[in-house]
Amino acid sequence: MMEIEVKVRMASAAAARDQLLKLGARLDKDRALETNTLYDFRAKSLTAQQQALRLRMYGKKCFLTFKGSPQRSRRFKVREEFEVEVRNEKQARKILQALGFMPVFRYEKHRTVFRRDRLKVCLDETKLGVFLELEGDRSRIIRLVKLLGVSQAELIKLDYIQMYRQAGLGPD
Repeated sequence: MMEIEVKVRMASAAAARDQLLKLGARLDKDRALETNTLYDFRAKSLTAQQQALRLRMYGKKCFLTFKGSPQRSRRFKVREEFEVEVRNEKQARKILQALGFMPVFRYEKHRTVFRRDRLKVCLDETKLGVFLELEGDRSRIIRLVKLLGVSQAELIKLDYIQMYRQAGLGPD
């Protein structure tokens, strides 16, 4: 699957939630703690190619995700993404480590998921601030950005790992 997304910094979670609901978004998943652990080989070959292998705990569910190298895009983060739900997080970690992967970075956030106009809209509360992550069709993303009153210059196409790295809080 091809992932197309962009982030927008918001002043507060409460204001962002209110604004989304006023714009007709519907709550899809209640606010839950999300723990993300990135894995890579010792030589960091995935990082070198801007790829990611992630084990995510969201509430009581666990997901293993591979994200390919970003494609060229001026406004959006565009890359292949493959994800599968995993029943047993501990066993998944053991499998990854047996294959030569090691955990290289871990971060948490609180995430609330909304849906609007076939877009997935995630309200993320992180150590870096509050963000809306808009995922879906480019034209639908731009329409929602305009309704939010956000300029295209304010769009963030970095992923959270890159943002943590820029803030001096991420992996090397």
